[in-house]
Amino acid sequence: MPDVVIEPAPIQPGTLRIIPIGGLGEVGRNMTSYEIDGKILIVDCGVLFPEEHQPGVDLILPDFGFMKERLDDVVGVVLTHGHEDHIGAVPYLLKARADIPLIGSTLTLALVEAKLKEHRIQPYTLNVKEGQHEQIGPFRLEFIAVNHSIPDALAVAIKTTAGTVLATGDFKMDQLPLDGRLTDLREFARLGQEGVDLFMVDSTNADVPGFTPLERSIGPVLDEVFARAPRRVIVASFSSHVHRVQQVLDAAWENDRRVALLGRSMVRNMTIAAELGYLKVPPGVLIDYKKAGDVPDDEIVYMSTGSQGEPMAVLSRMANREHQIEVGEGDTVILASSLIPGNENAVYRVIDGLTKLGANVVHKGNAKVHVSGHAAAGELLYCYNILKPKNVLPIHGEFRHLFANAKLARDTGIPAANTFIGENGSVYDLRDGVVKVAGQLDLGFVYVDGSTVGEITDADLKDRRILAEEGFISVIVVVDASTGRVITGPEIHARGFAEDDAVFDDVKPKIIAALADAAHSGVRDSHALSQVVRRVLGGWVNRRLRRRPMLVPLVIEA
Repeated sequence: MPDVVIEPAPIQPGTLRIIPIGGLGEVGRNMTSYEIDGKILIVDCGVLFPEEHQPGVDLILPDFGFMKERLDDVVGVVLTHGHEDHIGAVPYLLKARADIPLIGSTLTLALVEAKLKEHRIQPYTLNVKEGQHEQIGPFRLEFIAVNHSIPDALAVAIKTTAGTVLATGDFKMDQLPLDGRLTDLREFARLGQEGVDLFMVDSTNADVPGFTPLERSIGPVLDEVFARAPRRVIVASFSSHVHRVQQVLDAAWENDRRVALLGRSMVRNMTIAAELGYLKVPPGVLIDYKKAGDVPDDEIVYMSTGSQGEPMAVLSRMANREHQIEVGEGDTVILASSLIPGNENAVYRVIDGLTKLGANVVHKGNAKVHVSGHAAAGELLYCYNILKPKNVLPIHGEFRHLFANAKLARDTGIPAANTFIGENGSVYDLRDGVVKVAGQLDLGFVYVDGSTVGEITDADLKDRRILAEEGFISVIVVVDASTGRVITGPEIHARGFAEDDAVFDDVKPKIIAALADAAHSGVRDSHALSQVVRRVLGGWVNRRLRRRPMLVPLVIEA
């Protein structure tokens, strides 16, 4: 959360107010609000995947609760592409108002519609493509082709009476893309000539020098790994990485192997991509997973999810021997994706687990089996020099990425005063080419935990971490309601401790004495007596056992 909350003043007529709701200081939860003359446009609505210090959490959503009273003013949601960190929270937004129009390219809308079907939501959609212009309320939108690790990605120019904003979405400048679809620098140049008042640009690789390698450089490496693999090949990637799956299918075809897709999201997304023509499936290569067992080990490839070490994903279950496919000697496992910051430990645990089972694990650290989908520093410099924007707001990245991107902007001559480093909830007002910081909202994390949304708090997660790391102690004491004298107990039970419960025999007399003192002082309230037990036991455990466990005292009056 921001250190300082500054309530923004009411927005003035003719001013465009921009609020990054998610995606700043993190890789995920991408979502930005644009408001002018009482109408709101949203660009992207994605999720963030939990880290180890958020146990039990399934997904983390942008905190758009501050907008709930304004949802009727939302004229549309532009989705730049179909990755989860840009579309994953759409169902939760549409549960608040189901008829908000969704605007995106063919593949993007197909992926989000499949997701919404699981939530029983039928969306209103507007299919757009590069070169298309649309007037949505007071917003004139122009869509520009950009290259990314998924087909059909778009940047969007948002033109209003207050000025023009160019939001790139996620992009890179691969000059030989697999699908032949280049980032349209001619359109960038045209917009630059017209004047871009604010450039909101992907920062994920801003601290990586040079240029992102070509996507097609991965194909020959996969082909070589497949050719050398003596038994089964298991490839893990994001479930929406159409380009990577295409390369796996092509490598399998070249090496006379069949491919079975694993994981519900992988099967769903690749089925959609194939039906729409974005995934070209060589004849006879794809087979149903149920029939894969009949194929000889040296002729099968499994394409799975789990490249980020997610506990419930296919690859993690294989590493833990909790999946039908039992990985063993001679198997080759390829992690064909980059590491999302925060997932490193989980991924390395999976690699260790698979290696221990005898697999040859191929990953970005020892082979060129992945290239990023994001523009590196050299590509970003090109964009700044082509566009020459008046103001820059780096988005989509952790703070080191945002600062690196801002430095690139300054290096190309953009004044430091016109280069903004924001947080989620930062409020910016644009008018007549001038951007001003207007305030800072107090936005937090919204956790999806099983069937609950937004009910789990940071305090709950702290309790879970304490339970996992420090253990749990329950204490039951029965006291006389009239005198406060201990009748039964204290009965102490511990979990997560190496010591036997007998170790607590030394503290029981201290608890009884403290309760007697409290009773002598006239304390009879069971909650107050429970706090006495907590204080005495907690201090003793900390001094004697060097632990700070979860304490649950229960004082019963009889």
